Amino acid sequence: MKLNKPKYRILILLVLLGLPIAVRLYGQAVPGKDENIPFLVTFGKLGRTSWGDNDFNQVFFFAIPKDFKQQFFIRVFDPDCGGEHDEIQGDFNTKTMFSVYGGKGVDPEVNEESRGLEKGLNFKSGNLLASKVFGNEARYDNKFYSFGPFNPAEGDFNARWNSYFFKIVCEGVAGDDGNLYRYFLSRDANNNLAVEGANAFTYSYTFRMWNDFKSVAHIYPYVDTGIVYIKQRNFDWDKDGKILVVSRYKQGIDVQTSNEDDWAETRIPIESAEEGSSLDFQFHKRQGELVKNNNVVVTLENQRGDALKFYSSPIGGVPVYQPKTNIIKISPKK
Repeated sequence: MKLNKPKYRILILLVLLGLPIAVRLYGQAVPGKDENIPFLVTFGKLGRTSWGDNDFNQVFFFAIPKDFKQQFFIRVFDPDCGGEHDEIQGDFNTKTMFSVYGGKGVDPEVNEESRGLEKGLNFKSGNLLASKVFGNEARYDNKFYSFGPFNPAEGDFNARWNSYFFKIVCEGVAGDDGNLYRYFLSRDANNNLAVEGANAFTYSYTFRMWNDFKSVAHIYPYVDTGIVYIKQRNFDWDKDGKILVVSRYKQGIDVQTSNEDDWAETRIPIESAEEGSSLDFQFHKRQGELVKNNNVVVTLENQRGDALKFYSSPIGGVPVYQPKTNIIKISPKK
């Protein structure tokens, strides 16, 4: 198929140059369509880490292009903890707080505490724009709740990406059940209408796997320039199969996988040609006895210790392996 339209030529050029292409991103749903992840998950603060949540909160960021001038909403699907999707421990007693932040202090490239990676740091930085606590409330079960409207200029402007950053924090403030939920960035309070050019990202991804042998989940970290290697860490994978790393130059590298309530770590070398693009981390479930309701946490950092972003919409598109490149084999590092 020929790509004759000028916009496609521009997109291809940006990808080849390894430049940010925020104007062509469509990361409205979190998790994104290409990720094939059913839900994000956050447990109440009395939960056990062995259930697959290491810190009982999750921080996501939305990037709104500077040239988008309309109001927008952050919609949360199934924000309550009870009913059809959520993970019960005895009786549903969990309360979950969702909070939206804008203004100075939100941008995680400027304020590292905002990333939500370390306990004791102020990941709630910025101006609180909206907040609501949800318990076991049937009126919100399997439905959307919309925060907003918000004005893009209420965000924290990032010149590199020419976008305003907003942050949403999900925090298990009581109880021990698992709240499973999703986000959608929308131009409308009652419908999912995409904000063209927007994207979403996080630095620590806590999500639920499908209860399906054949279903493969994906997450897409962005590899910036100057990266020699990345250090991947996963938590509470329960030895549920394989985690593979695929790129245009990696056919499928195995990384070390964690067992219950522990971390595993692997160093992965980065080729210069992979800089300025996304990697594809693939989560393949173990065959045989089905591991049900598996929740997992994944983080990445480069050789300098800087955390990498996972984008809901992979920058440059889903990477596809090019077989002309040699396969690199590595040994996991504990």
